[in-house]
Amino acid sequence: MARQTPTLARLAELAGISQMSASRAINDRHGVSEQTRDKVLRIAAEIGYVANRTAQKLSGGRTRIVGLLTPVRQDQFVSELIIGAGRAARNAGYEMLVYPMFDEDRETHHNVLTLLEQFSDGLVAILPHDDAPYLKALNGADIPVVVVDQRGVFPQYPSVASDNYEGARLAVQHLVALGHTRIAFISGDERLTAAHDRARGFNDAMRQQGLRPEASLTAIGRFSQAMGFKAASHLLKLKRPPTAIFAANDLSAFGAIAAAHELGMRVPEDVSVIGFDDVPMASQVYPPLTTIRQPLQQMGRSAVNILLARIAGIESPSDRITLPTDLILRSSTARPAEKRVAQR
Repeated sequence: MARQTPTLARLAELAGISQMSASRAINDRHGVSEQTRDKVLRIAAEIGYVANRTAQKLSGGRTRIVGLLTPVRQDQFVSELIIGAGRAARNAGYEMLVYPMFDEDRETHHNVLTLLEQFSDGLVAILPHDDAPYLKALNGADIPVVVVDQRGVFPQYPSVASDNYEGARLAVQHLVALGHTRIAFISGDERLTAAHDRARGFNDAMRQQGLRPEASLTAIGRFSQAMGFKAASHLLKLKRPPTAIFAANDLSAFGAIAAAHELGMRVPEDVSVIGFDDVPMASQVYPPLTTIRQPLQQMGRSAVNILLARIAGIESPSDRITLPTDLILRSSTARPAEKRVAQR
């Protein structure tokens, strides 16, 4: 005979209390003593009772689950955000439901978001770009939402981002301090707010250093290693190639280093390369990548903490958090070759 799934009624019977009291104990709500709550949780564990999350939601309770919408990207940027968010959720006694958003039709995304609303108390959205097909569905979400990195898309929602503009300025200042004046820029995905902020920071910093950004020294990288390789290959084959390349993310920088090596150039002896993100792989490539660190795990943690405050009805001191970026010095940048020769 098949074993029956434990029910709330059976749990209440074994605990000697009403179903309402058993539900309050399971859902950590007011109205029951700590002694009763402990007793109910112990019995629930013994009989294998699992709360019906949807029923909890419909009855006005909480599921203690947060949803995380993430783009489908095979890179460490997203994984670091997820690690930070997951740890923050777990530390607060929440589970995290991660859903990768493929480029499907709007109806499919609407159905997915409806499902997440039923099973989670709030959503953290890591948006791939501002024309993703599920954005309209997200705009009508009936639960708290916090946006990561794409604050320009939904100004009505709390957001967490790093200081992309200042990070780009730090990259330029570092290269200029080394003596570089012919600096190329491999841009990011123009559909992303972060890409625009980094491009603006690069151009402003160049002008502030008395240098003129040249269109011929800008190439599209779209935050991808393959495009970074293609962009750097073009830049390094110019009649007057750059002595340094600032790539708008680490993946593009990895591609740039590979392109330099394929052309028989040494990094940093012949060309310096600096990235942006400081994903774990940045310290493992050859040469180890000088880059701008944005605190990815902290961004994930901050987003979840804001979300949990919203779920609890607590107003955060700030709904638009901008975290600082830092220059991480490694081995992929150095003084230009001609400056090193002149010093001898």
